[in-house]
Amino acid sequence: MTTFPPAALQEVQLPLLGARGLRLAVLRLDQRPPGMNGNKGYKLQPWRERLRRGEGRGLISLGGAHSNHLHALAAAGCEEGFATVGLLRGEPCATPTVQDLQDCGMTLHWLGYGGYRRRHDADFWQPWQARYSDLLPIPEGGCDAAAANACGGIVVELQQGLAALDWPDCQQLWLAAGTGTTLAGVIRAAEPAWQVVGGLAVPPGHGVETTLQTLLPRDTSRNWRLVDASRGGFGRIDADLARAMADFADQTGITLDPLYTGKLWLALRDEIERGIVAAGSRLVLIHSGGLQGRRALAAQLSALATG
Repeated sequence: MTTFPPAALQEVQLPLLGARGLRLAVLRLDQRPPGMNGNKGYKLQPWRERLRRGEGRGLISLGGAHSNHLHALAAAGCEEGFATVGLLRGEPCATPTVQDLQDCGMTLHWLGYGGYRRRHDADFWQPWQARYSDLLPIPEGGCDAAAANACGGIVVELQQGLAALDWPDCQQLWLAAGTGTTLAGVIRAAEPAWQVVGGLAVPPGHGVETTLQTLLPRDTSRNWRLVDASRGGFGRIDADLARAMADFADQTGITLDPLYTGKLWLALRDEIERGIVAAGSRLVLIHSGGLQGRRALAAQLSALATG
C-alpha cells in the first residue's frame, strides 16, 4: 500500500466569507511530491500495487502535452524504478510537462489527433499491448473502479484534517471533476451529512455523468450534486478566472491551477455571492494539484489578470 505524506487542511480567511459567517478550508493535496501529487497519487495506487505483486514491469497510459496524469505517472516510475510509456495527443511539441516526462525516463509516442481520437475503439490497445506486453495499460486519466475506490482515501485525509482544525464536520465538500473518477470515490466515502459538490472542469455531457453512473452504486443515497465550472470548455481561460485566481493567491497564499481548482473556486465563489450557500456553513475545497500544468499558461494568466 502506498503511504502518502499527511495533507494539511488549511483554513483561509477571505472578506467574502466573514460577511456571511462562512468558514473555508483547503485540503492541500497539491503539496505532495510529483508522483503522489493531488488526486493522481490515489488514482495510480492500484496499478502501483499490482506492480509490487509482480504483475508487470511498468505502466503505459495516455494524455496530452500538459497532462497531470502522465506527469504523476512518469514521476512515480522514476521514484520507484518501473518503466513508463506515454501515448500523447497531437504532434510532437515542447512543453514543461513533456520535458519532465522525458527527464523522468518516460518513453513517448505521439499519436496525432486522429490517432488519439481512436482511444475508445475496442482494438485501440492491441498493438500497444503487443509491443509492450510486460506493461499494464491504464485508461485515460486513470479512470476505473479500482482508482475510484482508492480515491476514498482522500476522505480519510479530510477527516483527520477536520479533527486537527477542531471542526465537528463540514456542510459542503467541493471537488473538481475531469473524468469523475475521483469524485465517485469521494462521494462513496463521504460522511452522509456532507454535501459533495462536483465542479465540472469539462462541459456537461462530456463524460463525467457517464462515469458517475458507472462507478456509483445504483442505490447510492449520498448527498451530492454537479455544477458547471468549465466556463465553456476544458482549456478555456478568461480574465475573470485569472483575476479570481490571482486574488485568491494574494489573500491566502495558495496557488490554484486554471483548468481545475481555479474554476472550482470561481464556481464556489459565485454560489456564495448569490446567497446559495447557507450562512454559517463550514466548507472544504479539495486542492487536487495540477500546478505543474500551469507553467505553460503562466504568462497568459498574468496578462489576463492585469490587462
